[in-house]
This record gives sequence, C-alpha cells and structure tokens, in this order.
Amino acid sequence: MIATYKVEDLTFDLHTLYLKVDGKTYKISLQKTSDKLVNANAIERGLYKVSPSGYGIHWPLLDEDLSVEWLIKLAE
Repeated sequence: MIATYKVEDLTFDLHTLYLKVDGKTYKISLQKTSDKLVNANAIERGLYKVSPSGYGIHWPLLDEDLSVEWLIKLAE
C-alpha cells in the first residue's frame, strides 16, 4: 500500500529544503535530494505540484519527481 501524506508547506533556503507534512516540519539538506534541486534557481524550486494523494512532489520546470516518503527518510 502506498502511504499518503498531507503536504502543508515546502520552502527552501540556500542549502536546505523545509517540508511540512502532517503537522511536522522536516529539514532536509539539498545535497541529499537531487542535483536538479541543488542547481535550480528560486523560481524553479518554488514552482511545484503535490500529487493529489500527497505521495509525491513534482517540479515541472525541472522535470523532477520525488516521493514524500523518501524526503522524510532523508531528514531522519
């Protein structure tokens, strides 16, 4: 069974992705995510879509898809 999540917020600073899911905020090093996000500008990072189930996040300008479950594991 695929886990579903409620993605409440997603923001960035220079080296970190902050992901708020189901009331909890996760701090994830960009270096651990993907080269596309590391090299993206603020506009490319800021334009994203969360899948209806909350399973994944898609950045259309980067053609990048990452699962929420995987991102949470990177923070732990």
